[in-house]
Amino acid sequence: MLALVTGASSGFGYAISQALIQQGYRVIGAARRLDKLQQMQAELGTAFFPLCLDVTASHQQLATALNTLPPEFSLSHVSVLVNNAGLALGLDAADTANLDEWQTMLDTNIKGLMNMSRLVLPHMVEKKTGIIINLGSIAGTYPYPGGNVYGATKAFVAQFSLNLRADLAGTGVRVTNIEPGLCGGTEFSVVRFHGNADKAQQLYQNTAPLLPEDIANTVAWIVSQPAHVNINRIELMPTSQSFNPLKVTPTASH
Repeated sequence: MLALVTGASSGFGYAISQALIQQGYRVIGAARRLDKLQQMQAELGTAFFPLCLDVTASHQQLATALNTLPPEFSLSHVSVLVNNAGLALGLDAADTANLDEWQTMLDTNIKGLMNMSRLVLPHMVEKKTGIIINLGSIAGTYPYPGGNVYGATKAFVAQFSLNLRADLAGTGVRVTNIEPGLCGGTEFSVVRFHGNADKAQQLYQNTAPLLPEDIANTVAWIVSQPAHVNINRIELMPTSQSFNPLKVTPTASH
């Protein structure tokens, strides 16, 4: 059994790779930081293959990288694809947000996920088996100030996952969208706040957030289900996170 995990060098990707190897999978860990991947290989052993890959690269560049894998890790053997690579940048309102950051989120969270799925799917369909697991977010369902494009990208992931299910009916290929809420123990908020670790840490004070291991356990459970069971979507939050009343603002006087 072979899995391909994007964004594997830290956070969710690291924990997912570790959990899958514990379940008997070999894992291709794809990420931009080769040094981190090599450290993982030293820890996880020969079942882990480090692949230096940026999902925002062109479709052709991604195809070249994936088609030059060693025979034992070839794309044709991949039975699980975990589209984990993704990011949020900034928390500014739409009228002041950085357009370049919006574009980066689109390139990573949407185009990267699309390209990786399109490259792996033909092999799964040919074998009539496989699982695609997309890492979405509750931000794709519940809007919040400053979530503008990030939330929109995760709404895309939710709908794309459902549409893949429709396209793949009868092929034996399964698709799941995992939608976590507040998560700690990752680089997500540090990246969002441009390296400001103190600001990121403030989000998690006294919250007991979800951890990478919780998401990894969810992935491990999904892939352990029998072939006739498809988990369409899973939404999970820490117990400390819930829902707020809809905001009502005073009407501006004229």
